[in-house]
Amino acid sequence: MTGPHLPAAGPGDLVAAELEPDADATGRPAGGRPAHRLLRFIARKVAITAGLLFGVTILTFLLVQAVPGDPTATNLSETAQKDPSIVAAYRAKWGLDQPLPVQYATYLNNLVHGDLGTSQSTGNPVLHDLGTYIPATMEIAIPAMVLSLLISLGLGMWAATRKDRAADHTIRAGALVGLSTPSFWLAIVVLYVFFFMLDIAPNGGRLSTRYTPPRHVTGMYTVDALLQGRPIAFQDALWHLMLPVLVLTALTVSVLIRFVRSAMLEVLDQQYVRAAYAKGLPRQIVLRRHVLRAGLVQVVTVGGLAFASLLSGTVLIEQIYSWPGIGQYAFSASLNLDLPAIMGVGLFVALVYTVVNLLIDILYGIIDPRIRVS
Repeated sequence: MTGPHLPAAGPGDLVAAELEPDADATGRPAGGRPAHRLLRFIARKVAITAGLLFGVTILTFLLVQAVPGDPTATNLSETAQKDPSIVAAYRAKWGLDQPLPVQYATYLNNLVHGDLGTSQSTGNPVLHDLGTYIPATMEIAIPAMVLSLLISLGLGMWAATRKDRAADHTIRAGALVGLSTPSFWLAIVVLYVFFFMLDIAPNGGRLSTRYTPPRHVTGMYTVDALLQGRPIAFQDALWHLMLPVLVLTALTVSVLIRFVRSAMLEVLDQQYVRAAYAKGLPRQIVLRRHVLRAGLVQVVTVGGLAFASLLSGTVLIEQIYSWPGIGQYAFSASLNLDLPAIMGVGLFVALVYTVVNLLIDILYGIIDPRIRVS
């Protein structure tokens, strides 16, 4: 029995399908035990990531040096600049009175100790501000990413198995419309429909004014409300998540679904998939065990970058829904030329993309063991 649109496999395909992923052409394990190879693979990727992060600190430091003007004039108020002792203390703290290599060493030391400077806009340490705004962005980014993966994997697989049929054309057209829709326009339309017309969703913010925010534990209102036994506040916070998560999910699904379909179509044309159908395996088992796992390698890359983009802050969405996330913080810092805050956001964004790429590489090795020895 063969699957639809898939020709029967020959004897050579059946032999190829029986080889284990961790074996070479002779059937012997390639390169030692799989667990040891995976650990070496992860250690190598972690070392590369550490080097990249070190390079990011150098680049960040050089960008600060390239900014015209005196850093004391940028970071200190007019009153503080008139006090020579304050200026001297600031320059000594950041090593501005030292040669450039010494300044970088001081910058790195302050960075290791969590000192990113003080925001001119809020008057708080930048690390404190990041600890406040980052969880707010995570609260909408994580559920949006989970929903996007579930929807795109389901619809992408469905479209791939029904290539050139009505369902395939409908899904592809929907994805194209989503890709062509500006994010700010979609956010405004969704707000107009669900808040103004239907009056079934709040108009923005993280919590209604009649509730006090839960005590800061994780910074995510839904989680903190549950931890503190406040179900009503949890429901209200969850209700405020609805519109921004809906918009972010729709935008992310539009990107992912095309890659899922393309990856699954490529795998469906492989010989081992034909061999699995030829052996009489049920369609659902073939799709779940053979097609989905192999196709995830490409999907993980795009999904990881999409998640990093969500974590880095969606400025327009957060502005429209008055969501105090990292995107809104970066927008405010840019308007006020708040250099310490801008540098803090830049370091966070670099950290997000670096760590996400590390996780993607590790997932590669777990999904496809052949990558571990490449």
